[in-house]
Amino acid sequence: MAKIPTTIITGFLGAGKTTLIRNLLEQSKGKQIALIINEFGDLGIDGDILNHCGIEDCDESGIIELTNGCICCTVAEDFTPAMEQLISRTPQPDHIIIETSGLALPQPLVRAFNWPEIRSQVSVDGVIVVVDGPAVLAGQFVADRDAIEKQRLDDENLSHETPLSELFEDQMVCADLVVVNKTDLISEEEAEHLLSEISKVSRDGTKAIKSQMGRVDPKVILGLGIGSEKDVSSRHEVHHHHGEDDDHDHDDFESLVLKLPPIDNPDRFKNTLREAIIEHNLLRVKGFGTVTGSPMRMVIQAVGPRINSYFDRPLNPGEPNDTRLVIIGETGIKQADLFKMLDCVPV
Repeated sequence: MAKIPTTIITGFLGAGKTTLIRNLLEQSKGKQIALIINEFGDLGIDGDILNHCGIEDCDESGIIELTNGCICCTVAEDFTPAMEQLISRTPQPDHIIIETSGLALPQPLVRAFNWPEIRSQVSVDGVIVVVDGPAVLAGQFVADRDAIEKQRLDDENLSHETPLSELFEDQMVCADLVVVNKTDLISEEEAEHLLSEISKVSRDGTKAIKSQMGRVDPKVILGLGIGSEKDVSSRHEVHHHHGEDDDHDHDDFESLVLKLPPIDNPDRFKNTLREAIIEHNLLRVKGFGTVTGSPMRMVIQAVGPRINSYFDRPLNPGEPNDTRLVIIGETGIKQADLFKMLDCVPV
């Protein structure tokens, strides 16, 4: 029996993984694609966006959402049962896509495909790493040692690589394909330079392509047929090493779920949120909100100070009239100051 191809889509926070998957679903007409969504935090933001995507072939019964923390830390508890659930469906999906959280390492997932429970029925079609082009060019998670050295000289706080840069490198060495997203926000010369730099930190033969708004032809992403689990030895983490019984946590990161009142003025709210992101050095904000006088739900997403919002669907009868956000930052967020600044309470 042919194995079900499975694509692992990973990448740093806010790189555009969910947007890429949504576009893949829109373009993959007639193919039954099942999804495993791993949201870091207590609110299933990405899963809810995909569940209500309005795409004809987007079967909500084929979406499994894992919200118990980083998927690479819960392979046995969450991931393997989720895969078994999808495999047992009739008919079986044509393809499975796994979206990891922005903090997950792909290597433990790739190794898990050799577990007896699933190895005879699924195979890793490819590991896709989505990169936020402008963020990398801004000096975050770059492999340019000269640039890092200059930052170290300018600021003693950068004398050691941050956990974020280490995570970026660990994801890159596992990639079969790198999607450099948001290239519409950088110049053609900058994009070409970035592709060249990525090739230096990737394994031999790993391709990097450019993307805008996560738009990539499914034929480029799906159907690679690599069988990544067969060469795990070439994908070892640079900074993290997992044994069978090793623990892997993310003590360098903190995740909060906040409850806010309805939004009276969206522009003013986004300005306040942007100030809070800068003041508290927040990495990622994702959530849903209600706007006074509007019958629609607002989706709120931010990567650093870049905030994107849009209305995705009408509010359901009895749906809470409030705004809830998942906040992700490095450990040490001054929570009381953040709550006061945003006029919110923890959930």
